[in-house]
Amino acid sequence: MPELPEVETIKTQLNKKIRDKKIKLVEIHLGKILQGVSEEKFKKIVTDKKIKNIERRAKLIIINLSGGFSIVVHLKMTGQLLYFKNQQTFENYQNKKGAHFVYNFTDGSLIAHLDTRQFGYVKILKTKDLDNLFKKEAFGPEPLAKNFTLKVFKNLLTKRPRTKIKPLLMDQAFIAGVGNIYAQEACWAAKIFPTRTAQSLTSQEVRALYLNLIKILCLAVSCRGSSVDNYLDTEGKQGEYVPRLKVYNREGERCYRGDGVVKKMTLAGRGTYYCPNCQK
Repeated sequence: MPELPEVETIKTQLNKKIRDKKIKLVEIHLGKILQGVSEEKFKKIVTDKKIKNIERRAKLIIINLSGGFSIVVHLKMTGQLLYFKNQQTFENYQNKKGAHFVYNFTDGSLIAHLDTRQFGYVKILKTKDLDNLFKKEAFGPEPLAKNFTLKVFKNLLTKRPRTKIKPLLMDQAFIAGVGNIYAQEACWAAKIFPTRTAQSLTSQEVRALYLNLIKILCLAVSCRGSSVDNYLDTEGKQGEYVPRLKVYNREGERCYRGDGVVKKMTLAGRGTYYCPNCQK
C-alpha cells in the first residue's frame, strides 16, 4: 500500500500538473469504487470545476475543487493516479482499459485512476466537511508536520504503553501515514526489536526512533517513494527508495550493520523483517 512518501509524491506532482485546470468530463468505468453518491451526481458536481489544489492527509489524496467540493481518493493496495498530457498518449498506454476513473481536462490532458485489486475508493464531499471525515477516521498527527516534536512523540507513546512498537507506528490513529515498510525500517535504524512495547523503550531509544523515522520519511519523499509492488508516481515511474531499504524484504541476507542475518516474522498480521543481532 502506498504510504506517506508515495502519497506525498503523488500530491506534489499533481499540484504541478493539474492545479488550476478545469475538468471537462469524467469517465467512470468501475462505479463500485465510488462511495456515497451516484455516478451521475459525482459527474454533475465535478464537471466544469477547476482544480484549486491537492492535499494529503494520512494516506488520502484530497483534490480540492472550485465550488466548495473535494474529491477524496484512497489508493489502498494497488491504486495508481497516472497523468497523460493528451488523449493520444493515453490511447497508447498498454493498460488504459484498467482505468476505472478518467478525469479529462479542458486543455486535453487527463488523469487516469487505476486499481488492479479494486480495494481503493473515491468520495466526493464538501470541502468544509473534510475535518469531520478526518475526525471520523481518527487520524493521528502528521509525522512531517513542524509541530510533530520529540515531546509530542513521547507523549503519544505514554498513552499506548503496552502496545508493540512496530504495529503502533502503523496505527493511523497513532501517527498518520506510516505503513509496513517505513515502520520496520525505522525500528531497524533505531536498533529496536519490532515486538518491544512502547513502555520498554528508553529515552535514548525513543529519541533514536523519532529522529530516524523523520529522516527515513523525508529521504523516501525525496526519492519519490518505494516501488516494491504496484506503486508508480503520476508519470508512471517507480520510486527510487528501494535500493536504500535496510531491512524490508531482505530475509536471509546479511545485515548492513554487521554479521547478523535478516529474518522475517509475522507481527499483527504483517510480514516484518528484522536483524536479531542488532535490534534488541
